[in-house]
Amino acid sequence: MDLAYIPSPSTGVIHLGPIPLRGYAFCIIIGVFVAVWYGNKRWIARGGTAGTVADIAVWAVPFGLVGGRLYHVITDYQLYFSEGENWVDAFKIWEGGLGIWGAIALGAVGAWIGCRRRGIPLPAYADAIAPGIALAQAIGRWGNWFNQELYGRPTDLPWALRITEGANREAGTYHPTFLYESLWCVGVALLVVWADRRFKLGHGRAFALYVAAYCAGRGWIEYMRVDEAHHVLGLRLNVWTAIVVFLLAVVYIVVSSRLRPGREEIVEPKAEKKAEEKPEGSEAAGESGEDAESGEDADVKADVSSGDAVDLGKDGKDSKNVEHGAGKS
Repeated sequence: MDLAYIPSPSTGVIHLGPIPLRGYAFCIIIGVFVAVWYGNKRWIARGGTAGTVADIAVWAVPFGLVGGRLYHVITDYQLYFSEGENWVDAFKIWEGGLGIWGAIALGAVGAWIGCRRRGIPLPAYADAIAPGIALAQAIGRWGNWFNQELYGRPTDLPWALRITEGANREAGTYHPTFLYESLWCVGVALLVVWADRRFKLGHGRAFALYVAAYCAGRGWIEYMRVDEAHHVLGLRLNVWTAIVVFLLAVVYIVVSSRLRPGREEIVEPKAEKKAEEKPEGSEAAGESGEDAESGEDADVKADVSSGDAVDLGKDGKDSKNVEHGAGKS
């Protein structure tokens, strides 16, 4: 008998009247908000304007969701198009099934479109949102916990995940691979933030570091999973994908560091233009005001010292005459 384990929720959906509230969807939505919020903070710190990250996310997020679903359906087509299966289920995204590889790939296309519309370099935007994407993945993985899916091999460890019997699963305790990946993604986010501050990563290298670090963890976590998947040369397809993408990310970091070292000085031309115009206007106004005030003071002092009459009254009437060397009591 297992004395300690992580329980699974009895259901992944709560009905609010006729409206179903699904845990998987909530995890995805919360993850997106966290990514945009944190990405916005990093973008502003790099010299961009508030709201730019959200504007581009309007393009990136839908593209990413479509890409993630397409990757899952294509690589696991037997779940939807084999004999006895209903192809309509391929559209039921709320039941789980988003491939991070497709989400990042097609999401990058959406981000590129948004960046083009704003005149922003895509690599700079990718660097700003990289840690936020890792945090979004960390949160999104808990959607698998609600759906009781994508767990690992059987285990009796104290942190084993308790799975209840279902249509395509057997009751028992298994490795909580969703938890392993969630914690790994948090570590990836911290790594990228640290490395970015330490080495001033730019031109897409912070994003490439996120990709490489995530793939390094995804490889061994994927190897532990027991859900149905295609195998190539004895390894799951996603393991090979992690290896290939990891190598590409590392090559990009090395080549980019040699070709374009350092970080972009300007990430958002419009923000830089506004920053240049504002100080010039305020400084000009301040200087003219100081000059005018100092000029008036100089004139008064000159009149007083020379013995000329100084008008201190109102409506053009003299209220007092000041003469050099004499006063009137």
